[in-house]
Amino acid sequence: MKKLFVLLTALFTLAQVNAQEKNVIRIATDNTDLILQVAPNGRLYQAYLGDKLLNEKDINNFSPYVKGGSDGSVSTRGWEVYPGSGAEDYFEPAVAITHNDGNPSTILRYISSEQKAVAGGTETIIQLKDNQYPVEVTLHYIAYPKENVIKTWSEIKHAEKKPVTIWRYASTMLYFSGNEYYLTEFSSDWAKEAQMSTQPLLFGKKVIDTKLGSRAAMHTHPFFELGFEQPAQEAQGRAMLGTIGWTGNFQFTFEVDNVGNLRVIPAINPYASDYELKPNEVFTTPEFIFTFSNNGTGEASRNLHAWARNYQLKDGQGDRMTLLNNWENTYFKFDEKLLAELMKEAKHLGVDMFLLDDGWFGNKHPRNSDNAGLGDWEVMKSKLPGGIPALVKSAKEAGVKFGIWIEPEMANTTSELYEKHPEWVLKAPNREIVLGRGGTQVVLDLSNPEVQDFIFGIVDNLMTTYPEIDYIKWDANMSILNHGSQYLPSDQQSHMYIEYHEGFKKVCERIRAKYPDLTLQACASGGGPANYGVMPYFDEFWVSDNTDALQRIYMQWGTSYFFPAIAMASHISAAPNHQTFRVIPLKYRIDVAMSGRLGMEIQPKNMTEEEKTLCRKAIADYKTIRPVVQFGDIYRLVSPYDRLGVASLMYTSPEKDKAVFYWWKTEHFVNQHLPRVKMNGLSPDKKYRVCELNRIDNEPLAFEGKAFTGEYLMANGLEIPYNHIVDYHKQNDYSSRVLYLEEVK
Repeated sequence: MKKLFVLLTALFTLAQVNAQEKNVIRIATDNTDLILQVAPNGRLYQAYLGDKLLNEKDINNFSPYVKGGSDGSVSTRGWEVYPGSGAEDYFEPAVAITHNDGNPSTILRYISSEQKAVAGGTETIIQLKDNQYPVEVTLHYIAYPKENVIKTWSEIKHAEKKPVTIWRYASTMLYFSGNEYYLTEFSSDWAKEAQMSTQPLLFGKKVIDTKLGSRAAMHTHPFFELGFEQPAQEAQGRAMLGTIGWTGNFQFTFEVDNVGNLRVIPAINPYASDYELKPNEVFTTPEFIFTFSNNGTGEASRNLHAWARNYQLKDGQGDRMTLLNNWENTYFKFDEKLLAELMKEAKHLGVDMFLLDDGWFGNKHPRNSDNAGLGDWEVMKSKLPGGIPALVKSAKEAGVKFGIWIEPEMANTTSELYEKHPEWVLKAPNREIVLGRGGTQVVLDLSNPEVQDFIFGIVDNLMTTYPEIDYIKWDANMSILNHGSQYLPSDQQSHMYIEYHEGFKKVCERIRAKYPDLTLQACASGGGPANYGVMPYFDEFWVSDNTDALQRIYMQWGTSYFFPAIAMASHISAAPNHQTFRVIPLKYRIDVAMSGRLGMEIQPKNMTEEEKTLCRKAIADYKTIRPVVQFGDIYRLVSPYDRLGVASLMYTSPEKDKAVFYWWKTEHFVNQHLPRVKMNGLSPDKKYRVCELNRIDNEPLAFEGKAFTGEYLMANGLEIPYNHIVDYHKQNDYSSRVLYLEEVK
């Protein structure tokens, strides 16, 4: 018996040792498992990424050696978590380093790992090291269990005697094995943001990237969807949403190998960005954020929105103000009297704030058009003799808050700033400077600490001198067209793209440290700053300079996959629209704008009293539904991209006691059949009373004021009339509805 006990003890000990030797690292949310495993060769591999494993013992069944190619029988290659270049891997590396001796290879081996609690989840920290060179990589993963989101990034450092060159530096690398993969990307241009398109991923590489430098999301957005075995669907099937938190050039690489496995590599774009890393300095990659769902992109969006409001978006739990912006009202042509009148109109309409846009600054070079004055942040005395104090006084008298526009990263060559500091702008040596907007715009060099101080000083001077300012719209209307820094030394010119955004981050951190409650909107020719690198410092972003309601449906639809409504500024604008010249009825414009953070971009004096009444009622109603829209769960019901003649979505409160339903007719043909829209996200057992907002019909809808079960509304929907029943002279080809649902206790 004693021998048997000793034997059993020895076997148990051996089993424990074997388990420890497997060095399994589990990164888990409530619904997803990422299993990493150290192989006998000391390297770290992805063993599993998929649905949460309910039986923990199953983890021991994984092998680190997932075959990466057809030569797996003779090579123990696997899905290495952070593969280096110049080794045996045939595919794109995560990191590439040229060492002091010219060796371009890096092989990282596992050293240690730890897990610790952080706000909302658990952080896993993994140390890797090259056994031939003093190079270390630290991998970070934060798993948010409730939101089913994982955020990951890497840190690279070394202790070689001289700087090394890093020329690939991915945030992470993820692997998938399947039969079919489908990518949905979000292309963009000025006034045409977040356009969705889907394609299969076949053998080889698909790369999504940008080289714009600033306003980096202008041509393609830094987010994507993956569908597995089928294109990503809204309410069914396995889908992944991924996005990178970086304000500069990014790159997503999707590589399908020779046996059909998929690698996803999110990273800073290495274009013209070889980085000389000094000994003991740390290079930190951007955060990559991703989430999975077996119930389509709708569930994935709701997860991501909840995570953003809780952990990534500045003041994600705070209400956003309604506002009136003067830009499309006046452009550059205004004075104190006109602005004071607009403030009174803003109050009369019921908005919370008045925003003064471009054109308030510059004296030697007055900002009366877009070709002068940027950088000279002094109030234009000829236009505004009373300065900002007079404007603040007018805002107080009107009973609204006051906000102001700046474009601090930019300058005009026609400015006192450029005359004094031409060395502060980005410019390639021995090249003529390339000019942007207005034929005079240039980008300031944020790698330069003096420029960082100057930009911080713009905000600091405004807020110190005029603490009554509640809101700043931060614009950036030029890409980096001059590939060179007058501050960085000649052997560090390839640092320009990265150091620019590191400088931007430092400025933002300084501003938020001193002014944590100041509301900031990010704008860059519209939707250029729509990324989670910006959002820790900014409360919201401007979705697009295009305020056309019909086109906004498409742009806001694409953006909604990754950002909650609280972050998406959407304004009621004039007719004809100033970008498309389309004439869209006011109700339709209101109904679209009410699906985001509501604002106004319209001249009240050009409105009839009937239109003003409609706007006042809409703004008041929006303040009632604001908690549901800004903090609720999104359910996209009918996509405009399906070309069914209608688009529809809704928001429901977390308690499912309230909901807001949007329905917009997008095509207009006689006898066109439109689908009956079934609602979603309601509690089947609850009863909801239905009330139409922004009603213009002569008679209420047939279901107005009636109560229906959530089960009925989700199984059957409501019959929405195709047109509005109004007087003949008010009829038009547009139709839209906003329904407010409240639980009947």
